[in-house]
Amino acid sequence: MEIRETIRIRAPVATVWRVFTDIENWETWNTVCRECRLEEGRALEKGACISFSLSPLIFPLRIAPVVEARRENETIVWSGGKWGVRARHAFFFRKADENGKWTELESIEAFSGPLLWAARLAGLHRRLHRLTLQLLEAIRKEAEALAGDGV
Repeated sequence: MEIRETIRIRAPVATVWRVFTDIENWETWNTVCRECRLEEGRALEKGACISFSLSPLIFPLRIAPVVEARRENETIVWSGGKWGVRARHAFFFRKADENGKWTELESIEAFSGPLLWAARLAGLHRRLHRLTLQLLEAIRKEAEALAGDGV
C-alpha cells in the first residue's frame, strides 16, 4: 500500500525545509500530528527518533519513527511500525521554478507487514491519505505565512 501526494508551495525550499524540520514547533501549525517531540537526538537528523500522535481511526495512535535519511533542503525519510504494519515515509523538497520562489513538496508513504490486510479492511489507506493531504496543506500554509511578501 502506498500513499503519494505532491503540493506546490509559494515559498523557497529553505523556508519549507525550516518549517518541516523544526519539530519542536509543529504544535503551532501541524493539524495532523499532535504531541510532537524528539525522543532521541537533538534535531530531525539521521538516527533521531521522533514521536507524535495522529488519529487515522477513532482513537489517537502514537507513532515513533526513526529518521533513516536526511539531505539538507532535499530529503527526509523516516520509518517505524505498529501492530504488525511497517511504514516508511519520505519527503522530497524541490525548487519548483527558476526564481526559487516556489517549492514542490512530495510525500511518499509505503506500508507493509503481515497485518496490512486488517488495515485495508478498516479503511486505513483512505483515512491516512486524507491525513497526508491535511499535513501537506498545513505545511503550505505555515511556509507561505513565513515567506510572506518576500517571496
